[in-house]
Amino acid sequence: MAGTETAVLGFAGLGLLLLLRVPVGLALLLAGTVGIALIRPAAALPTLAGEIFAVASKPSLTILPLFILMGHLAVVAGMGRDLYVAANSWLGHLRGGLASASIVGCAGFSALSGSSLASALTIGRVSLGEMRRYGYADSLATGAVAAGGTLGILIPPSVGLVIYAVLTEASIGHLFAAGVLPGILLTTLFVLTVWAVVKRAPDKAPRAQLSPPWRERWRALARAGWTVALIGGMMVGLYAGAFSAIEAAGVGAFLAFATLVVRRRLNWRSVVDVCAGTLRATGTAFLVLCGAFVFKTFIGFTQAMVVLAEWIGAQGLSGAQIALAALLLFIALGTFLEGFAILVLAIPLLLPILVAADVNLIWFGVLVVVTLEMGLISPPVGINVFVVKGIAQDVPLATIFRGIWPFWLAMLGAIALIFAVPQIATWLPDALYGSR
Repeated sequence: MAGTETAVLGFAGLGLLLLLRVPVGLALLLAGTVGIALIRPAAALPTLAGEIFAVASKPSLTILPLFILMGHLAVVAGMGRDLYVAANSWLGHLRGGLASASIVGCAGFSALSGSSLASALTIGRVSLGEMRRYGYADSLATGAVAAGGTLGILIPPSVGLVIYAVLTEASIGHLFAAGVLPGILLTTLFVLTVWAVVKRAPDKAPRAQLSPPWRERWRALARAGWTVALIGGMMVGLYAGAFSAIEAAGVGAFLAFATLVVRRRLNWRSVVDVCAGTLRATGTAFLVLCGAFVFKTFIGFTQAMVVLAEWIGAQGLSGAQIALAALLLFIALGTFLEGFAILVLAIPLLLPILVAADVNLIWFGVLVVVTLEMGLISPPVGINVFVVKGIAQDVPLATIFRGIWPFWLAMLGAIALIFAVPQIATWLPDALYGSR
């Protein structure tokens, strides 16, 4: 059987396994191993064992469980609630302010958790009840939380950027720096989206509440100060060169644990919850990565990507055109595949083509993560939508999906801006580390 035909068969088998709801990591492992066996039977098991060992022994991946641990500790310590209360005290009295505060709270918590699901779940639990109590339309309330939660995989420390760095062998520090300005840009666009929705349909948000006393605002900000100091200290230390990205993750996890102790929330149940959650999330991530590397090796054996690269080269496409085509593909895939699966499946296959076309991998990585954010709220899969549905169980899914469309368009606008002005993503890493 020809290599290209075997590759097509491998992708078809992988698609079938995913449709059968086989976990992504296991589906990649199975499809990749069987595919290798069809081409080089003697290499199947050695490749499987070798790739699993290679992934498990990568020093750079140490950062993953540390940031996941920090996120779980932050949830138990109540840091997400502090950030939301502080944002609400400054923005909540404005029309649509509670929705804006939810987005700002998600942005702040994203800098602790690196996870979109954790951001949506944590902020949603404290903000949805408040918005509904004050008469916000369900579509605006749930849409703001679902969209705001997506910031978790863009604003550093971002698990999405870490995985992209591992797959492309790009610098984690450069990618974290590249995610800062786009994260601020997207947060601003979300807040402007809330303003535009409320301006167009004032009935979706009540009239402004009474402005809280300044003393109350400063007290809420002071309570969130420890969280802001944790995030700021970790990021400043990283960008100033005081410690590496892995050491920054360790420092962040330690400070989150210290917060748990100081606030007297450390008990046996919290320890079990944090450890179990960290192990589950880390195990899932490593399984998917192992599967991705095995499947990538299978595709390499087929030489299918060489054929594809030659075909693309013959078309005379520029790097920008290739990047744009890839982003459109990711947006389409996001409607039926989970973002993590898209990342680990597509990036290793596209990487040789992107490198040959001289595409800036730092800039492209930020764009990829924003497209994956779109997938988190795109129907019908939209994982963040189902997270919010779990919190607001009486709100129909159709209402939640109707509420996310303005924010989805804001993400599309962010992609267009970053694509047209690459410096939004590249200026900060170039300023901190020098141009590459």
